[in-house]
Amino acid sequence: MKKLLRIMFGISCIMILFGPINGCDNGKVTLLLDWFPNVDHTPLYVAQENGIFEKHGLSVELLWGGDADAPIKLVAAGKYPFAVSYQQSVTIARASEEELPVKSIGLLVEHPLNTITFLKKSGIKTPADFKGKKIGYTVAPLDVLLFNAIAENAGLKKDDYELINIGTNIIAPLLSGQIDAVIGPFRNYEINMLKLEGAEADFFALEKHGIPDYYELVIITNDSYLEKNKETTKNLILAIKEAISFTKKNPEKALQLFLKANPDSRKELEELAFRDTLEFFATTQVQMKEKWEAFTKFAVERGLISKTVKVEDLFINLVEE
Repeated sequence: MKKLLRIMFGISCIMILFGPINGCDNGKVTLLLDWFPNVDHTPLYVAQENGIFEKHGLSVELLWGGDADAPIKLVAAGKYPFAVSYQQSVTIARASEEELPVKSIGLLVEHPLNTITFLKKSGIKTPADFKGKKIGYTVAPLDVLLFNAIAENAGLKKDDYELINIGTNIIAPLLSGQIDAVIGPFRNYEINMLKLEGAEADFFALEKHGIPDYYELVIITNDSYLEKNKETTKNLILAIKEAISFTKKNPEKALQLFLKANPDSRKELEELAFRDTLEFFATTQVQMKEKWEAFTKFAVERGLISKTVKVEDLFINLVEE
């Protein structure tokens, strides 16, 4: 979903220059979204619209950062206290040369939504069928690295297929036949976008084809804010936990609260996407050490990061079940 389009990074720079110093004023906190509002964020809007944040002593502003790469940088810099981000991004940030001081404090979506997508008429049945095919990707080096790992796991060599950078336009090259498959589409959004275009699509889930299972969407803060505001941070996660529970128990009400907060959303698409997202919302706020270790090990082995990272620097569990 984050790859549907890219907004120029200049927007992020404006936010850095003119955004609040710490995103917290008179008990109010800001939570940056990883992308424009979509049903992946439904529990956050449930918490906002249904008084759950208020119940936990919080007034939370949900703000789109304008660029998928901006929130983690803004939180690391102390411009805002919280953001929605990705397990991969936290791992890369901590392993980078400057070592951005961010960590995951909670969960929103607990399994990958990212896929390798193809049209059913392509005849692709297994990853081995990518031999001789043209594969689109949008984000380098991550998408390239993930696809190569899956292809290798299927017994293919790099010269068995052609990787093509298709930019941010995922759907059109697939429909036109420019590519045979693409890595990057989210199983809840692009698959349904293709459906609404009248195209039958299928996909391979990354975690079922050689990529370690990872947390798709996590809630992050920076080390300094966490140390000084642990109670506020814990209350945020407790509120999100309650909102996810409400969403799972009352899916229709939850979807309506999201649509009420985002009236310009494409309703038909959001309804389909929400149906396919519901089972992926976090079942717990207790993050697994093994899950963080497995992805870090994979990232080092595949060259995504140049050094290993201590898991205690990557996440912290603030609540118990």
